[in-house]
Amino acid sequence: MKLRKVIESSLLLAGGFVLHQIMPPLVAGMKPDMSLLMLFIVVLLYQDKKLTILSGLVAGIISALSTTFPGGQVANMIDKPITALAVLALVLSGKYFNLSKKFSLGIIGALGTIISGSIFLGIASLIVALPQSFMVLFISVVLPAALLNTCFLYMLYPIIAKIKGLLPKIEFDSEKETA
Repeated sequence: MKLRKVIESSLLLAGGFVLHQIMPPLVAGMKPDMSLLMLFIVVLLYQDKKLTILSGLVAGIISALSTTFPGGQVANMIDKPITALAVLALVLSGKYFNLSKKFSLGIIGALGTIISGSIFLGIASLIVALPQSFMVLFISVVLPAALLNTCFLYMLYPIIAKIKGLLPKIEFDSEKETA
């Protein structure tokens, strides 16, 4: 795993943290986790298992530190790495089945958010009593978040991929020796 990939992923996850902070809560203090959007973009750009796990852990820590949901700290720490690996599996299966990039983005945005929201709510319900029923929170928070993440993924991924392609390749001496 190259240092450049780790740094770029960290910057994207930091952008996800900012998006998460400015998103207003929808129901019972829960707000859509827009940091998932950047986690999805990291997985799409690099498709590296180690980086995916690392990014999932970092996204979980960032979300845990910024959550307003009771019990959300533990739920975020468990949900993000699992979601990251699930999204990587979706990306790789999309390549295997030769799906178009646009169709794959829609599947990743929607299913990835639904997987994350389901795991989060399931774990949170085991730790604390949910302020509303699972189904109410799923319909009122997870599904709108899935729609938002899918729309934003369609908008942001091509821009970020293009910017990434325009960045100059800087190699460090240590990378040349180990590569």
